[in-house]
Amino acid sequence: MESIQSLKQRFEIIGNDAKLNRALEKATQVSPTDISVLVTGESGVGKEAIPKIIHSLSHRKHAKYIAVNCGAIPEGTIDSELFGHEKGAFTGATQTRNGYFEVADGGTIFLDEVGELPLTTQVRLLRVLENGEFLKVGSSQVQKTDVRIVAATNVNMFDAIKKEKFREDLYYRLSTVEIHIPPLRERQDDIHLLFRKFASDFGTKYKMPTIRLEDNAVPLLLKYRWPGNIRQLRNIAEQISVLEQSRVVTWDTLKGYLPDSSGSNLPAVIGQKKSEGDFSNEREILYKVLFDMKGDLNDLKKLTLALMKNNDGSKVQKENEGLIEKIYGDNGEDVIEDERDLMEVLHLPEHEAQKPTQRPTNGSDKYHFAEEIEEEETLSLQEKEVELIKKSLERNRGKRKAAAEELGISERTLYRKIKQYDL
Repeated sequence: MESIQSLKQRFEIIGNDAKLNRALEKATQVSPTDISVLVTGESGVGKEAIPKIIHSLSHRKHAKYIAVNCGAIPEGTIDSELFGHEKGAFTGATQTRNGYFEVADGGTIFLDEVGELPLTTQVRLLRVLENGEFLKVGSSQVQKTDVRIVAATNVNMFDAIKKEKFREDLYYRLSTVEIHIPPLRERQDDIHLLFRKFASDFGTKYKMPTIRLEDNAVPLLLKYRWPGNIRQLRNIAEQISVLEQSRVVTWDTLKGYLPDSSGSNLPAVIGQKKSEGDFSNEREILYKVLFDMKGDLNDLKKLTLALMKNNDGSKVQKENEGLIEKIYGDNGEDVIEDERDLMEVLHLPEHEAQKPTQRPTNGSDKYHFAEEIEEEETLSLQEKEVELIKKSLERNRGKRKAAAEELGISERTLYRKIKQYDL
């Protein structure tokens, strides 16, 4: 078995991190077998090196090695790319085409970004993994292939399974052995080493002196989170090599090339799922609002009776301005026009608004008498309302907008009242 150090030199892998070394050990151990492998890790960590190592150390090393970026192929053509198609299978299929699984027979296929595969393609891939069989698009003839599959993804596969974007059975077929590549922020001892390697490579490529970091700039390099991982580090090393005149990189110079370079290395909360408790709290708040509105309706009834009994209604109105504001809104426009509207807001049956006062079972006419008084007062209030509307319209020469403003109601409500009372 090839040593880890010689493997790093052969595939130009830089770093001495323990997690990286463990990933390379697992790759060398599974290489002689034909089991499928799933490589996981964030974007830019260098996952593509693992399938190359596995293929080169396997008995398939003299056969084809094909790398396929599943996220870069349109959904409508990916089946044709992977499994091939027959002539006339679809518009534009002018001749029979062999897919990657047929071409790579006996070799290895690397499926990068496998989490982006459409569900229909996932079913076809599962069949290949189970028994090595596939169908060309537009064909009914089953074909056999002997291909070793190594897949890679930066997607959280368990989240994708939960959201029904990836088949659970396919995940367990692909991840017979799972190899995880750590992100660059977890390999702090390797960051400066990688930067110097990239700086040296670009110095040679562009035929200019190699850049180097000042001592005070190194901690900034190590402290940065590197969301783009090795790919981002390489790009920044190239930018500085090309754009800076000075070959010594100061703290200020490096900071200018680091996007959002606050230097924070604190863990971030990503994709936090809303708990059921949050929805429960929302329901409780909604119920409280509805009960408060029902209470406001009862208070409004009491206020109406007080206004009828009190000749000087302005005093009562002043004491209940908060309640009136809730019912009519800040600008005097009706929020709830009548009891029926309020019942609809409260989601209560309409018959509850019209339920008569219950008479006592002891034969007393006390409540019945109160009911009759309330009916008479309600009729009196209606007459007063008609009289007020008439006077306001006369004073404003029939202008509804001015009359509505004077009465403190909306023009729409005034129009409804005029129509209701046939004024």
